[in-house]
Amino acid sequence: MKDISSWIDLLQCPKNKSLLYLNDSHLESDSGSQRYPLINGIPILINSSNSIFSIKDFTSGIETTSTLKQNVIRKYIKKMIPSISINIRAADNYKKLNKMLPLNAKVLVVGGGVLGDGMEQLYSNNNIQIIGSDVTFGPCVDFIFDGHDIPFKNEVFDCVIIQAVLEHVLDPYRCVNEIHRVLKSSGIVYAETPFMQQVHMKQYDFTRFTNLGHIRLFRSFTELDSGPTAGPGVALAWSISYFLKSFFSSRFAIEVVTALSRFIVFPLKYIDYYLLNRPGGYDAASGFFFVGRKSKNQLTDRELIKKFKGNIV
Repeated sequence: MKDISSWIDLLQCPKNKSLLYLNDSHLESDSGSQRYPLINGIPILINSSNSIFSIKDFTSGIETTSTLKQNVIRKYIKKMIPSISINIRAADNYKKLNKMLPLNAKVLVVGGGVLGDGMEQLYSNNNIQIIGSDVTFGPCVDFIFDGHDIPFKNEVFDCVIIQAVLEHVLDPYRCVNEIHRVLKSSGIVYAETPFMQQVHMKQYDFTRFTNLGHIRLFRSFTELDSGPTAGPGVALAWSISYFLKSFFSSRFAIEVVTALSRFIVFPLKYIDYYLLNRPGGYDAASGFFFVGRKSKNQLTDRELIKKFKGNIV
């Protein structure tokens, strides 16, 4: 957990954009009209009037997007079940990102309650300052806030990472605009977002993107790299698993079917090492990534369609 006192001067009220001051056990806007509590030293910077979450959710200990406490036995069993997902590009992408960042870079992770795939490389780099945020408490959370209203001033960060998050926000375009705002003039965004995946995180799941749709979402950034993170093999494994689960509605039955189906379909994910970058891999990918540098210009839609990499028939 970060000492927030060193970040106070970079914060702003998520509701009225005024300055924030540390006052005992809370943060307060300079007008005194807004107060944000600290829970175990973590600021709860939620604009309750413009979010599906409220400050009360966190002061009352209500679970939001993730389960705060898991049964130890259930947690152990889940670790024994093979994953049906594989992220082929993340580790290499973060390795490249590490080299692109300046010394003492400030990096904001939006929706980073836990480490994402490949992110260990960033957290082990002592030459960058990382702020982790989410709408739920987690081991990597320094600030609680909603990505629709990022509580930082303009042009603070050298990099913003939003990995497997934009499918869970109501307005991904607004979140990307906020990312653009808080990035420095040459700042970098790294995003991963699913395409062919079924509903996960229950009621907090809203949107999917094709490769071109994902690039267009970041049209105010100069594209440095993009492509699939997982391909048709992972997409098929998810589909089979969810197809089998769809026959049941009780929690116990769903958990049993989920476990059994994963043992059956998990080998499919390894096919993506062959299919990932083929044209058909773009058409049937499980998810995409985008790396871009903040720009003053926007990619036009005519330029966008020239970037199509799927099958032509």
